[in-house]
Amino acid sequence: MKPKIEQREFEERVKRTQEAMKSEDLDLLFACGNEAEPQYIRYYSNYWPSFELAGVLIPAEGEPTLIIGPESETFAGSVSRISRIRRVLAFRESSEPEYPEARVCTMAEVILEAMNGKAPRRIGIAGSCLISHVVHLALEEALRELENPKLVKADMMAARLRVNKSSAEIACMREAYRITQCAMKKVLDEIRPGMTEEQVRGIAVGAMYREGAEGEAYPCWILAGEGSNLAIGRCRGKVIQPGDLVHIQIGARYEGYASTMGRAVIMGKAKPEQKALIEASLAGQRAVLETAKSGVHVKEVYNAYYQAVKAHGQERHILYGPVHGTGLMEGEFPWIESNSDFLLEEGMTFCTCIYLGDNENGIGVRFEDGFLVTKEGTESFSDYGRELMELEREMRSAE
Repeated sequence: MKPKIEQREFEERVKRTQEAMKSEDLDLLFACGNEAEPQYIRYYSNYWPSFELAGVLIPAEGEPTLIIGPESETFAGSVSRISRIRRVLAFRESSEPEYPEARVCTMAEVILEAMNGKAPRRIGIAGSCLISHVVHLALEEALRELENPKLVKADMMAARLRVNKSSAEIACMREAYRITQCAMKKVLDEIRPGMTEEQVRGIAVGAMYREGAEGEAYPCWILAGEGSNLAIGRCRGKVIQPGDLVHIQIGARYEGYASTMGRAVIMGKAKPEQKALIEASLAGQRAVLETAKSGVHVKEVYNAYYQAVKAHGQERHILYGPVHGTGLMEGEFPWIESNSDFLLEEGMTFCTCIYLGDNENGIGVRFEDGFLVTKEGTESFSDYGRELMELEREMRSAE
């Protein structure tokens, strides 16, 4: 049977959040999200918005509310683990249809309903980097009707609740990575010079859906040859040529949980600069996975990574810290960077996001895999292709 998050766990998430809210003196939490960043909405309700925005209201005591736009009521009702669902016009799609026939609520109405008729004093916002201007205006209007309660940034409060994963979450992450690793194997079997970046992406995405993915974890990218030194990118229509370094970044989403794998392959024999960048990245990844375990300070993990890359003479190509949290988003709190200050704990999940960009030669690589922190060390969710891959393959004929 495929793993999933049961109703009981969604209810426990709300209860843990309410306990944290009381310690922060919050009467109400407003979590918001969108199609690209559904993390808070998915965590509490299982709902993943399409076109429209979404929000969740959680009072310090009582039942939560899922807020949607005018068109998603049937869809939301079929997937939401929150039973109370309300439509608010400000959460409509960005083309802003007016929906004159639709019966919708105001933000003030849904807040008062969540609060059992009482005006809140302090409202925490989770997803403050995601809230749209239109939704914020609707919220400001509601505040004026509700005796001007204070807004408090509550992103970190909500994020900390998600850091240590449950056994069900870990099972879902393992499945997400199984899917992605199958897709990576398919890509490495079929990639050829003469293919476009998009065609290679198509191999990966097709394999993900065949294996049971609910979608991509993010818009996957393939970057070939010069210009592959993009820490974040999209396919650009380039045709893969013999001798190219190809930067591959793919990830599937399963039951809400994101996975990701980053690899670099050479279409032929590696040039010295290509080989140096790949070997340094692999050494940095090994250093992270061999150092991390429950009770270790993250500064030790960063230092091990940095020294491994420096030993290969590639430290000037480091752009950012080598590890970030992962779960409902491919990249989430917390990061391990040079200035990070916390201890690793059992049940934390991270990605070894080892990106090195050689801007002088216009090439970049990322070796990325998810892992679970354990008492003994780490459990990798994926490990296929952690090596210098030189693929001698004929040029694919044009179609």
